[in-house]
Parts: sequence; C-alpha cells; structure tokens
Amino acid sequence: MRVVSLVPSLTEAVALTLPGTLVGATDWCAHPIGLDVPRVGGSKYPDLDRVRALRPDVVLLNVEENRREDADALVAAGVPVRVTYPRTVDEALTELAELLTELGSPGEPEWLVAARRAWAELPEDRPPRRAVVPVWRRPWVALGRDTFAGDVLRRLGLTNLYADHAERYPRPPLNELRGRAPQLVVLPDEPYRFTANDGPEAFPELPCALVSGRHLTWYGPSLVEAPAVLAAQLAAPVTHVAG
Repeated sequence: MRVVSLVPSLTEAVALTLPGTLVGATDWCAHPIGLDVPRVGGSKYPDLDRVRALRPDVVLLNVEENRREDADALVAAGVPVRVTYPRTVDEALTELAELLTELGSPGEPEWLVAARRAWAELPEDRPPRRAVVPVWRRPWVALGRDTFAGDVLRRLGLTNLYADHAERYPRPPLNELRGRAPQLVVLPDEPYRFTANDGPEAFPELPCALVSGRHLTWYGPSLVEAPAVLAAQLAAPVTHVAG
C-alpha cells in the first residue's frame, strides 16, 4: 500500500502505525518529528502532478483541511481518495480505527487504545465555563457549531457561546465576541498563531487561554495527550489589563 497524506494529523497516524506505507505528505506535515518522505506542497494547494507521480494507492483527505476541487481532480485522474470528516472525538476515534484497518493495520495501535482511554477517563462533573473561541483575526472568525474542536472543548467543560450559530465558522465583529460576556477566551496557535502578544490585547480584562492548536484540532496520536495538555492550558489563562 502506497499512501499520500494531505492531512497532517493523518500523516502522523499512518507514519507511526504503518511505517513505510507513507510515500508523500504536505509541507505542513511536521509530525512525527524527522518524517522523511517526499513533500507535495500545502494542504490547500498541493502539487497534484507531484502527488500523481508518487503512484499512490490512496490519497488521504479531510473535508475541512483540503479543497473539493483537488479531490475531484485526483478522482478524475484515476487516483483513489479517502476523505475523513470527524466532528466529534468519538467520530475521530472510530474513523481512525476504520482507516488504519483499511490501510493494513492488523489491529488498533497502542496509541489509539491509549487515546480511547484518555478521553473515556475525563471527569464528567467539570463546572461549565462560557467561552468564545476565535480561530482567526483580520477578520475575526470563531468556532461555531458542529466542529471537532468544539466537541473537544465541550468534553473539557467549556460551553462554546457560538455552538448554536447557523454557521460552523461565523465571522462576528470583535465587539460582538466581547459582548457575549465569555468567562474565557480560547486562543489556539493554529490556524492563526495567537500568542501572548497577539490576541489577548483584543480582550482586555477577560481571561485568555493560549492553547495548542495541534491538540485542539488534530485527530491522530496527539489525541492521547490532548486532554491533559489542553486541561492544563485552559486552567492557566492570561489577562491583558487595558492601560
């Protein structure tokens, strides 16, 4: 089986579970560290000629990560694709198990078993906190309904104030984000790289948790440590005081 992955989290999952199967990945596939495979450009604009030249048996895609036109072009060229679209932690765990089996894994890898355990053992009595989750600025984009990251945060005790929005990624103005009166502003470091100096200043006097985008949005081996990593980051917010 020759696999090209255009999804960083799936690249990590396949590389760790089925060494030697992966024959190509995107420039953004940074895990596992030291991964040495041919690169085919970005997730949004891959070099499809380069992908085809690798003669893959299947190309791994994700509805949010990749463009429909690239998937259609690969299919039209006779290249099989496998598209994933988990919107909850449980769906991610199920899709990962199914995908790895399809690619030749004889059983669930240890990391997937550990991920199931890590998420099953989360306490269920966490006091809820109201939160907004910007994932981009200029313009501001927030986490809305029916997203994998939203389910991750829900399971960690947060109530996303845009979870009932008609759009999955609404674009509310900054004054509306502030006006929702969140108890916490969650600022991931991807896709927009929020930092202590770029993000909290937009929400003066509000606690802002700077969190790992990889642990919030990736569905792969990072799921093992995601509950502990995110819980610690959510528990240590910073507050910018307007002056």
